[in-house]
Amino acid sequence: MYKCVSLLLLLMGRGVLSQEVEVCSKTVINSCSDCIRSGAYCTWCKQLNFTKPGEQEAARCDTRAQLEERGCMGNDIISPMNTLTVTKNTALSTNAFVKDEPIQLRPQEVNLKLRPGLPRTFKLDFRRVEGYPVDLYYLMDLSYSMEDDLRSIKTLGNELFKALQGITKQGRIGFGSFVDKTVLPFTNTNPEKLKKPCEEKELFCQPAFGYRHVLSMTENKADFNREVDKQRISGNLDSPEGTLDAIMQAAVCGDRIGWRNSSTRLIVLTTDDGFHMAGDGKLAGILEPNDERCYMDKQLYTKSNDMDYPSVGQVASQLEKNNIQPIFAVTKNMENVYRELSRMIPKSEVGVLSEDSKNVVELIQAAYNRLSSKVTVTHDALPDNVRVTYTPLCPGGGPAGDKGVCDNVIVGEMVSFNVTVTADECIDRERSFLIGPLGIKDKLKVSLSTRCECECDDPKEENHKDCDRKGKVNCGMCSCNAGFVGQKCECAIGEKDESSLRAACRKDNGTECEGRGDCVCGICQCYVQQGGSTYYGTHCECENESCEKFQNKLCGGNGKCRCKICECNPEYEGTACQCKKSDEQCRTPSGSVCSGRGTCQCNQCKCIEGYQRPYCLTCPACQTPCITKGKCIECLGFQTGPFSKNCSQTFGWRGQLLCPDTKDPRMSGVAKHLRHHWRLHCGRGPDRLTDPAHHQSHPLHERREGVPQV
Repeated sequence: MYKCVSLLLLLMGRGVLSQEVEVCSKTVINSCSDCIRSGAYCTWCKQLNFTKPGEQEAARCDTRAQLEERGCMGNDIISPMNTLTVTKNTALSTNAFVKDEPIQLRPQEVNLKLRPGLPRTFKLDFRRVEGYPVDLYYLMDLSYSMEDDLRSIKTLGNELFKALQGITKQGRIGFGSFVDKTVLPFTNTNPEKLKKPCEEKELFCQPAFGYRHVLSMTENKADFNREVDKQRISGNLDSPEGTLDAIMQAAVCGDRIGWRNSSTRLIVLTTDDGFHMAGDGKLAGILEPNDERCYMDKQLYTKSNDMDYPSVGQVASQLEKNNIQPIFAVTKNMENVYRELSRMIPKSEVGVLSEDSKNVVELIQAAYNRLSSKVTVTHDALPDNVRVTYTPLCPGGGPAGDKGVCDNVIVGEMVSFNVTVTADECIDRERSFLIGPLGIKDKLKVSLSTRCECECDDPKEENHKDCDRKGKVNCGMCSCNAGFVGQKCECAIGEKDESSLRAACRKDNGTECEGRGDCVCGICQCYVQQGGSTYYGTHCECENESCEKFQNKLCGGNGKCRCKICECNPEYEGTACQCKKSDEQCRTPSGSVCSGRGTCQCNQCKCIEGYQRPYCLTCPACQTPCITKGKCIECLGFQTGPFSKNCSQTFGWRGQLLCPDTKDPRMSGVAKHLRHHWRLHCGRGPDRLTDPAHHQSHPLHERREGVPQV
């Protein structure tokens, strides 16, 4: 296959030159599709008779420049390219007062067909229309410590509507409240305390509750003021509140809240305390995880005591999915906590409330301006092996990344982003994903497929002359009829099937012809190497360029490489022919070579086990009784080892005892006995081969006339 890669070469000299070079590196390829799937710069030559006799068909796969250099030109080169089709591109709206929904993003739909590894870039435009509708949901903590804040909110209804009208003429507002789960240890479950969880002096205290939706989105100030005026403080035991429960229900219960399809959706959350999160419910024995669904009955969250709090990740996901932007209006002591939360929730803002919350209107206006002036474009879940990056083209510019960000964008100003999509591998069918600004409904739908097949416009002739009239042409190659195989369909299979012929070309069931030749009628036809020499061997397993080197020379320059093994000249030896034959450094003063206990290799002694260089004179290990007697027993009991011919002489009187004459028929029992002892004792614990007490009690030992007793 030829595998295509794009290399970035940095050439350093007096200056720096960056250049992208198109490369198609060689491995095993069996078809045009294999070639195209391998990378961005591999192309295929479909020209008939392009390959030379015996040359692999994979030679058709290379870069365009290489194929042209070898004579393949024009329409004979197959290289599918990226295509982009814009299927919906409605013009951007200038304001929100149009008959249909205003258009803030273009294009709206595109169809991409991508070559794996080859990126495709297109431009995305966004313009925030003037007067775009705003839905604001005021979500308030009604725990006892928020009593002063509730009194302030009851007087700020008109100011809130006035602030909304300054943003848009199509503003609506809703209201909800929360405290915490009404179970221990979060709330006192004494029946009287559930009815009135506040201090005794507090006359107007409503029963404990988790989350209550009070007022759906409305344009009517009187309705808002009336419903908010009915609200009463409540209470719980611990400091953290059921905040995330309330945000989750406000996000997923869209029909109850009254969110419009085309609007900027804001949740303004006011609180003076932290929040419980996933896992805290276990304190009350609530083990069921939050399932991110709406559970509302008579405006109350019905699963508050049955389902755990959601995680921050779940809340962030649902806010983004439903295009809701939260504004956390919190007291000074909670500012850092909610700023950390805001970092985990895209398109959110934090503002600090005054002690009585009278600055909440100004806080909302400032937070809205920050949210609307920052445009962040990103995508939802991508198909596997697909990448998307964004390059902002806004006035301030910005770095490319997995999000595109433009700051300080004013209403009515258009900003653009270059969107680059890359498919790293082929995908099995068309997939789609959405791209768009966070917190905005408008999205671009991208339908994506990959171009991994070749369109070769082959001859219609079924039995083509270039395929020996026994097959048809497929992208320049022969696709043979049943019963025929070979580059030109020249091999009749006969009684053998193609699989058995191909199996004959595989060594140890490995790669066919080791990937170095073509299997023709069960015989490997080996390729020519780049240097001009040919692979050889039954399975093309041999070549003469991979032998061991010495001093950067193949076989040290003192031999020839034959099928990856050095064959040394007569006067040299070693795996890389690196040693001149000599035993000068192996001779002892007495003239023996390695003291007779080893061989001389590369002018150095290679001693038998236990003996040490340089002349194999000393053997510290031989002092171990089991080692000493083991060599003797090895020669007698197993007829092997270095002393099999002169065992008794080597070991002296102990050898006479342990290694008697093996030709004496009376010695067979001794040999058997010694083998038994060797397996039983040597290498484990003290040596008992010559222990008289042991042998006198051994059941296998018996006295025989003329046999030495062991």
